[in-house]
Amino acid sequence: MNVLLIGSGGREHALAWKLRQSPLLAHLTIAPGNPGTAQLGRNVPVAVDDVPALVALARHSQIDLVVVGPEVALAAGIADALAAVGIACFGPTQAAARIETSKAWSKTLMQQAGVPTGPFQVFADVAAAHAWVEREGWEQWRVVKYDGLAAGKGVIVAQSADEVHAAIDMLGKDGGNLLLEQPLEGEEISLLALCDGERAALLLPAQDHKRLLDGDHGPNTGGMGAYAPHPRCGPALLADLHRRVFVPTLQALRDAGTPFVGVLYAGVMLTADGPQVLEFNARWGDPETQALLPLLQSDLLGLMHRCTQGRLDPTMVRWQPGAACCVVLAAADYPAAPRRGDAIAPWEHTPNVTIFHAGTALVNGALVTAGGRILNVVGRGADMRQARTRAYAAAAAIDFPGKQMRTDIGARAIDPRMHTDGHR
Repeated sequence: MNVLLIGSGGREHALAWKLRQSPLLAHLTIAPGNPGTAQLGRNVPVAVDDVPALVALARHSQIDLVVVGPEVALAAGIADALAAVGIACFGPTQAAARIETSKAWSKTLMQQAGVPTGPFQVFADVAAAHAWVEREGWEQWRVVKYDGLAAGKGVIVAQSADEVHAAIDMLGKDGGNLLLEQPLEGEEISLLALCDGERAALLLPAQDHKRLLDGDHGPNTGGMGAYAPHPRCGPALLADLHRRVFVPTLQALRDAGTPFVGVLYAGVMLTADGPQVLEFNARWGDPETQALLPLLQSDLLGLMHRCTQGRLDPTMVRWQPGAACCVVLAAADYPAAPRRGDAIAPWEHTPNVTIFHAGTALVNGALVTAGGRILNVVGRGADMRQARTRAYAAAAAIDFPGKQMRTDIGARAIDPRMHTDGHR
């Protein structure tokens, strides 16, 4: 099969790495790709939101299957445009992708489908949101969300009345709907599922680490690391989440005339009152994908192809034993104003460690920083302790000016007393 992979980050490097292992793969094209994906296929400089150019590339390259990484391409309608010319796409239509691109639409769908989720209110302007907080009290409505896409940074959990009002002003400054939600407490997990429009095959439960600094301090980011599997989400809970979250959500999307084909990603809080869905994403998570794919034993290309044909067999998803820990190395001044152009020193290959490029570029043959999150260092091991040790040893050996990384990725999987991702 000829495959076109859309995207340029660490998630796409991980997908390219896994696709390259498939006996079904003939040629792999990546648009636009990065220096890591260039070692696995052919990079073509086409922007992820340039739908006409992507369709033209797919047709010219005789692509059999397009795999979409970033949400911006889905929001731009790439799946619809490909369907119009008869090219299969592993990624939902623009209408089905509303489950991510509009948090208000998604929460309403969950409410109507009976999917467990917390209370919410939608506001068309900041004045109405401010008035609601003044009337109802900031303590109960201190989770502020922007309705549309925000690169993983559209959620603020305020700790005071002033912070709530400041978050409303910041997230609402460009217009569009805002959501106010009541905070939930518990253990947060990322649960991704391959979907064929009707069936869902759940992947291993993972946990993301959103904030920049150890102990979940500092600003929100696109994700500073992830690990899998989550030790407190066993088979019984997974089966329950499949029944209560994924089955009714896929049914609701079908009933709306927008069957979902691709990866459906549920952010779930395990509260004292049971699991609650925080939000959905309509694509592979980043950096969860980087932690999950090294553990996947099955042929990913074969699974995605079957999804596009409506022939997913969940029993075909098999896993290697052990654990994986992904540590993100970020640029100086990330996430506010990431510095670019810093030289990245060469590193040596380490057994049981895979390094995925994210924000890197080649300048005169030298690797330099070119984004916010620069590299993803993934360690694999028989258990989480060994996976973390390997990931952090390799991460420490990689050097570039201003390198930032958390030192507690996966720590809670070993010691539950460590605080990570406990309030949303």
